[in-house]
Amino acid sequence: MANYTAADIKALREQTGAGMLDVKKALDEADGDRAKATEILRVKGLKGVTKREGRSASNGLVTSKVEDGVGTLVEVNCETDFVAKGDKFQELAATVLAAAVELKAGDAETLMSSQYQGKAIKEILDEASATIGEKIEVRRVARVEGPKVVSYLHKTNPDLPAQIGVLFAYDGGDEQVGKDIAMHIAAFSPTVLTRDEVSAETVENERRIAEETAREEGKPEQALPKIVEGRVNGFFAENVLLEQKFAKDQKKQVKAVLSEAGAEAKGYARLRVGSSN
Repeated sequence: MANYTAADIKALREQTGAGMLDVKKALDEADGDRAKATEILRVKGLKGVTKREGRSASNGLVTSKVEDGVGTLVEVNCETDFVAKGDKFQELAATVLAAAVELKAGDAETLMSSQYQGKAIKEILDEASATIGEKIEVRRVARVEGPKVVSYLHKTNPDLPAQIGVLFAYDGGDEQVGKDIAMHIAAFSPTVLTRDEVSAETVENERRIAEETAREEGKPEQALPKIVEGRVNGFFAENVLLEQKFAKDQKKQVKAVLSEAGAEAKGYARLRVGSSN
């Protein structure tokens, strides 16, 4: 019988982030030698990296850093929430964030094609995947610059790391208004900052749908232009940050809240684990 205890299993799981069954098998093979078992886990894990590539990594976390008017936000994914809340995975996410900051990466492709501290980012992820035993990937990276930048991380589950992350860049006003707008973005998920960023094709499609719907509802012909315009404005009010109703005061639009605070929005980014927005 292998010479190891429950404490050894617990320590090796915490050290590597690997599953209990994999840890016990490695300790059995290593006859209780933790250093050798760690090596076995790594070797076997690296062999399984390719097999894991097709698996879904829809759990994970978002983390951020703001420094000198530049905010960086990264989403790092894994397969299960058990791994997401583990120390090893969170340490890996901190390394990925540090790399993104140092490399000034604004997207995942740039980050993944780079090196950090003499090692390819992909290699860092593969090694982590090998010891943890799950598919791990950097899904998205965002970078926002402005006179002032604040970040907000939100936990959708108190037992898990942050699942929603926001960066908000602005000028003027105080830090509180920046934090308030960042929290609003987390809750209301706007798709653009201003209506000018909505493509003409999208607007035209919304007009067409609004008109067809109004006709289907039997609205009088002379009322159609006003109805269509109202519904298109409703689309903007739902999707455009500055035109959304403010989370903390639904009687005001976000742009009014900023104006009253003497602030101007410059840009934002929002990431939610496993979501496209």
